[in-house]
Amino acid sequence: MKLHHRTADIFIPDGKPAGAAFKRITHLGVGAHQDDLEFMAFQGILECFGQSKKWFGGVTCTDGAGSSRTGKYKNFTDVEMMAVRRQEQRTAAITGQYGLMIQLDHSSSAIKSATDAALANDLKKIFHATQPEIVYTHNPADKHDTHIGVTIAALQAMRELPRNQRPRQVIGCEVWRNLDWLDDASKMAMDVSGHDHLAAALNGVFDSQIAGGKRYDLATLGRRAANATFFESHATDTASQMIFGMDLTPLVKDESADIVTFVNSHVAQFMEDVQGRLNRRLGR
Repeated sequence: MKLHHRTADIFIPDGKPAGAAFKRITHLGVGAHQDDLEFMAFQGILECFGQSKKWFGGVTCTDGAGSSRTGKYKNFTDVEMMAVRRQEQRTAAITGQYGLMIQLDHSSSAIKSATDAALANDLKKIFHATQPEIVYTHNPADKHDTHIGVTIAALQAMRELPRNQRPRQVIGCEVWRNLDWLDDASKMAMDVSGHDHLAAALNGVFDSQIAGGKRYDLATLGRRAANATFFESHATDTASQMIFGMDLTPLVKDESADIVTFVNSHVAQFMEDVQGRLNRRLGR
């Protein structure tokens, strides 16, 4: 596969030939940074873990050059940090038994550009080669501009595929903004209970980001626990760990659907719910 950057890394943890490795992917995660997949697409990783007919594939879009660095990493150059981040992502792929791990090496600035189509073109090739049933990516209400750039590129790439090659389900996941505000009827509530050991192992791989005091590993499990407990106010918990997702499938099935209008409709539902509860209490 010819990708935009010659430095892009295609890693197959079990050494399967590339053609077969691509074709076996059933669940594909597309994230901006090294560690995003493990934080947001854990349901897909979990569904495929230890399975022979389901395989998780990962795509990390950025090169890691802009990663924060403190502690023992504080004097690392961009090149050194990129190497650390690439190896961390490879280690996560081994730990999670991924069928495929691709790191595309795009810069954050290029991904955030509205005119640079390189990422979308790379993703279109990957989607065509893997043809996954389910895709996990960032949700379009995320507050990180690089995450939004990845989401838009992924949606554009999937929309350009022949209809019979498009995934049957596309999920926008939580990272730099949770989805607690999303109307319950619209939430994709993904129960990932009972596998905290695997989650901790995957999250803990990314030492370069955690060692400096940014405890993504604890925060990720904490968010999932909070989602599970606060999801239903009048029933006992049925899950201990839950990830919320936004169903982006309609945006892929209908390439004419406006992305902004789609997201705004969910925001409007949230506003109507808040206003309705207040007005009822105020007798309006």
